[in-house]
Order: sequence, then structure tokens, then C-alpha cells
Amino acid sequence: MSSPTIDSALVDPGADRIAAYAARGYADDVLPIRPKDRSWKTPQFITVWMGPIHNILSYFTVMTFFALGLNAWQVVAAIMTAAVIVSIGYVLNGQAAAKYGVPFAMQLREAFGHKGALIPTWVRGIIAGFMFFGITSVSSAQAFDVVFETIWPGFSQIGGGADILGLPIPTAISYVVTWIITVGLFLGGQAFLGRFSNWANPAVYILVVIAVVLAIVNAGGLGAVFSTRVVDAPVTPLIFITCVSILVSNWAGPIVNTGDYTRNATSMKAPAIGFPIGVIGSYLLFALVTVSFVAALQVVSGGDVDINRPGVFIQAINEGVGNPFVVVLLILAMNVGAIAFVVFGNMLPAGLQLTAQLPKVFTLRRGAILAAVIGTLIVPWKFVENTDALFLFYSLIGSMFGPIVGIMLASHFLERRRTLDIEGIYADYRGGEKGSLPAYNWRALGVLIASFAITMAGRLPGIASVEFFVQANNLAFFSGLIIGFAGYTALMLIARRGGGRSTAA
Repeated sequence: MSSPTIDSALVDPGADRIAAYAARGYADDVLPIRPKDRSWKTPQFITVWMGPIHNILSYFTVMTFFALGLNAWQVVAAIMTAAVIVSIGYVLNGQAAAKYGVPFAMQLREAFGHKGALIPTWVRGIIAGFMFFGITSVSSAQAFDVVFETIWPGFSQIGGGADILGLPIPTAISYVVTWIITVGLFLGGQAFLGRFSNWANPAVYILVVIAVVLAIVNAGGLGAVFSTRVVDAPVTPLIFITCVSILVSNWAGPIVNTGDYTRNATSMKAPAIGFPIGVIGSYLLFALVTVSFVAALQVVSGGDVDINRPGVFIQAINEGVGNPFVVVLLILAMNVGAIAFVVFGNMLPAGLQLTAQLPKVFTLRRGAILAAVIGTLIVPWKFVENTDALFLFYSLIGSMFGPIVGIMLASHFLERRRTLDIEGIYADYRGGEKGSLPAYNWRALGVLIASFAITMAGRLPGIASVEFFVQANNLAFFSGLIIGFAGYTALMLIARRGGGRSTAA
């Protein structure tokens, strides 16, 4: 039997080098994956996000677009624009890991220094991982409320209106159920979750298509669907771009650590082809779901819709689709997508980052479970109470992720010219070896801090009246991406002209 063809563009450090890295204390989860050991081809990259895209939090997010005044066509345009941008982000920021087989947490060392990498690592894997775990889980729990009330009438009355830290008792029960299922699936291992997703993703699509048909019928046809507008307010180009930025921020975490997936690629072409097909194709259906459900809710409710409440999407499922059997199955299917999003997009990165930086304390499982625990302790339900709270969450996420992506792209494509210093990344720093990478790349860290300060300044009293800072905050991910890329590039060029190293010592 002939051996599989290996893409010549992939770099193989060899078994001896990987064994040497392991001997220095690097855990198996963060060592480079050799080309011969990789298994993800184009189909895997097409399907990896197809199910997770249809999660409740993503739909909560696009409800804010209608609240800002966008009509159905404009909402579809914003969704598809975001899909293209997310796809490009996956492809570009995943190239280094695809070529060398290294995970995101280790790749960061080249841009930020072997100690400086701790900061973006904690931002992505820990702060964001914790927040996304909690917020996605609570949005799924609110959807489970409908399922439980349908199966057990009176479920919503449990507790007599009492709450736990602002979370109604029924939703708290649903949250515990969501938490247990999510953590249980993660502990089942990636192989089990992969088999589960292979079965669940087709079910998601079948149910979504059935629900869309019912919603279109309830709305009065496609013409009525695409003429939907909930809030009659002028929509400026900045408002439209803000909506795109918000949805990109929803998927900015996987853009940042896309290397954790592309490191499994059997070729450079696999993610470059697979990601765009999967993401853009999935978002087409996502867009149709969004506008048809809202249109149906408008008709069924007689226009009595509180669009400023992100959870109105659950009402859109329940009333817009109408059929209780389909509603229950659809919510269950969408929560499968949400759970996969949490596991692949948040628990796994959190575990990997903690393992990479604190290998004596954490394993992949310990780090991931910590994300699940702290993600609950931050009372995430406060972020989905209204559109303003959700905007705050996304501006915070965009302000952190945007500059990290910008700096990583500038470092890899311009400074390093598409190469990684593998020996420097895996040097025996703990053993006292002085590797080729600095402890801290202060230029990268300075740009990251400055970008976050600029993009979040629009939330501060006094500065909130300055239009520049307000818009920078509204477009947090794009603002951070531009500042990160341009700022790091500028400092790199200044250093080179001054005869210094391209990375700070």
C-alpha cells in the first residue's frame, strides 16, 4: 500500500526534535504535529463550524441588528459580509500553524516573546474562554426553558418567581443541565465529540430547513420575509459596519486561535478551501433563519416584539415556527451547535493555553473545566439582559481580539515573512537556556495595550462624548485589528531603520 502524499509546503521537525522538546517539559498537547500524523482534509474544515454557527448566542447577536433599524435585506448583507471576513481571518491566521503544526499558544511566542505570550494567551484562552462559556451556556439555558415548559407544563413557575443572583430558578435549572452536558461532552474526548458532531450536524440542518419553511409560511411568503423591518430608524454606513463588527467579534475567538485547528491540516490548501465553503455556506442558511423567524414573529405577535431583548429570538422560535414538536427538536439541535461552539471554541483553547503556559499545574482537562467553573461565577446572564449589555460584551471582546490578530498577521507575514522560529519557540527556557526569542516583545505588548485603551475609551465617562472614540468602540474588532497591524508594522520598520532587532529584547 502506498504512503499518503504529504504537502511539500508543510514543515516536519522530525521525531528527534519533537522528542527533544518533550524532554524539556513541553506537554504532548502543545508539541508540533508532524505532517504524517495529521488527519484534517478539506471536508473537516468545511464541516467544523457548520453546526456551531447555528447556536443560540449567534442568533441573539443578530437580533441587535434589527434593534438598530436594519431591514431584512440589510441584516442578510451584514451577516454575509461578516461571513466573508471571518473566513479570511481563519485562512490567513491559520497559515503558520498549518505549515509548522504548532498550536496557537506556542505560535504567540514569536510575536510577543516567550513570557510576553502569557498576556494574549490569558486574554484568549482564559478571559474570553470563561466569558464565552458562560454567555453561550446561559443563552442555551434560556432556550432549554422552552423545551422543558413544553414537555413539563408548569416548569416556568418553579420557584414562584425567585431567582439566584438575578437568574430565575427555572433558567438556573436549565443552566445546570447545559453545564453538565457541555462538560460531559468535553470529557468524552475530541474523538467522541467528533463522532457526535458528525451525527448531530446533519440533524441540525434538516430541522433548520423544516423550521424555515414553517416560518416563511407563517410570515406570509418570502416577499413578506424580506420586507421585514422591526424598528423604523435611519441606517448609516457606520451602523451597518458596526453590525458586521459585532458578528465578527462573535467569532473572533476562533479567528485568534484558528491555529489550534489548522495545525491538523494535511495540506495548506485544505483550510484555505474548506473554511470559506463551510462558513459562507452555513451563514447563508443562518441569514435565512434569522429573517424568516423574525418576520414570522412579527406577523404572529401582531408587531408586539421587544427587539431590544436578545432573548426575543427564543420567542421567535417558539411563536414564529409554531409547531411544538419542531420547536423542541430545533432548540435541541441549535443547542448541539452551541455546545460544540463552547467545547471547540472555548473549553479546548482555554485548556490548551493553560497547559502551554503552566504545564506543571494544568492538563487540558483541568484547564477546560476551570473555564466552565469561572464562566459561571461571572454571572454571565447579566450580559444578555438587553442589547446594551450585549454590545458591551462584544466591544470588550473585539477590543482584545482585534489587536491580537493584527499583531499576529503583521509578525508572521511582514516581520517573519511566513516563517516560524521553531527552535526559539521550543527552547528550554525553564532549564535556563537563552533561546533566540526575547522574554518580552515590548513593541507587540505596547501596541496591544494601546489598542485596547483606545478602543475601550469610548465607554469612559467624559470621553464617551468624543465621536472618534465612540466609533472606535462601536467598531472594536476592526479598530483593534487596524491599530494592531498598523501599529506593530510601524514600530517594526522604525526598529529596522534604527539598526535594532525586529523584536524587542
